[in-house]
Amino acid sequence: MHVTRHAEARTVLTDTRYVPPPVPQDGREGTLAWLRAQVSRFSTGDAHARRRRAVVERLAAIDPADLRSAARAMTLERDGEWRGIPTQVLEAALGIKDTAAVPAAASGYLTGEAGPEADAAVAALLDQADLPAVTLLLQAHAATEGLIDNALKHATWDGDQPDPRSSATPRSAPTGIDVEALLHETLRHDPPLKATRRLDTRTGDEVTIDLVAVNRDPDVFPDPDRFDPTRGPVPHMTFGHGVRPCPAPDHALALAAGVLEGLL
Repeated sequence: MHVTRHAEARTVLTDTRYVPPPVPQDGREGTLAWLRAQVSRFSTGDAHARRRRAVVERLAAIDPADLRSAARAMTLERDGEWRGIPTQVLEAALGIKDTAAVPAAASGYLTGEAGPEADAAVAALLDQADLPAVTLLLQAHAATEGLIDNALKHATWDGDQPDPRSSATPRSAPTGIDVEALLHETLRHDPPLKATRRLDTRTGDEVTIDLVAVNRDPDVFPDPDRFDPTRGPVPHMTFGHGVRPCPAPDHALALAAGVLEGLL
């Protein structure tokens, strides 16, 4: 089943009978396959609740305002060379010394496509940090940088002009741009994660929730294909909903906002 409507997505995401498709449970300890079998994202029931709680507890000790300030300062120091900054700022907040292995480990985190390089990267990270911290780094890496990339495409937005994605660059952005408004509308209009999947435990059927389509449902969002930061916060599904929402929306937005402030 392919879900494209907002109400239907809400129904699926609030029903505990829909769970993430299972991942292999027989991976050798310390490999990417093993890690995916241990994290909350791919777990269900009590295991999911326990693992999610451990991640939330780690996040509770990190002030999003500090992440935002650090990301902005680092972006300014590097004269706009922002790639890797969200991961490095989060790394410092988690007390991890070296996250050079994160890109290789994160490359197959969502898909399960692994190899010797990814397995070695996971092992290197686990030598430095506990599983909740590694989970946060891997989940934040591609998603946060993807959000920043997509927001930058819209950074020259003007309410009287068409969507500028094909020509926008940070250097042409207007001064005083509201980065929070820019990010909220980017999350709706151009989510870094385009779809999420669930398994119907009653039928065994796989359900794909098309986040792009759901976030542009005309029943919920007026003029849905128009990029319009003046909408303010809206009920997009990019951070999930129901029983398995993203545990760190405030932290992700803080990292992205800090980088954008440094760039724009």
